[in-house]
Amino acid sequence: MFGFLDLHTLLVSVQSNKKTMMKYFKHYQPNIRAQVEQLIRSEKLKSYLLNKYPNPHNINSDKLLYQYANELKQQYLRKTSQLNKVIYEKQKDLIRNALGTHSFVSRNHGGKLKSKHEIRIDVRLKSAPEEILKMLVVHELAHFKEKDHNKSFYNLCEHMQPDYHQVELDLRLFLVLVEQGDSLY
Repeated sequence: MFGFLDLHTLLVSVQSNKKTMMKYFKHYQPNIRAQVEQLIRSEKLKSYLLNKYPNPHNINSDKLLYQYANELKQQYLRKTSQLNKVIYEKQKDLIRNALGTHSFVSRNHGGKLKSKHEIRIDVRLKSAPEEILKMLVVHELAHFKEKDHNKSFYNLCEHMQPDYHQVELDLRLFLVLVEQGDSLY
């Protein structure tokens, strides 16, 4: 039987854990947050994701990730600069960099301006479903044309992946699963 302090500690821990899990959804409508909270509380998160995404992707190396991203770039953004690097990398802050990171670096080299486009995807997302990996790459590729998260940016994302917004929500659910110490596959 729990004593008052044990029960209080347990409740504080549960509330803190709930708040931590819901950080991925703070900008969503209250009805969506409520549905997410119910899915997490009922412990059906993993089965929901497995039903939707039964198979993992096989893009497990930096070389394959580069090829995958370059194929998407060639299909949708032919006229943008070439990709210089696409890699899996350990991100310090999975929340802030949940969608990967992109960099556009311009350097003056011998009187010429050289630019590089790089994409980094968190290594913990190697075990994500392919649709989620595609959403991450699409997001980063869209930044090559649109630097800000504006209407044009999201229109471009939807052009490359019509169900972009749903998959982005599912990415956030996947991140909760990862943060709980579980894996999808």
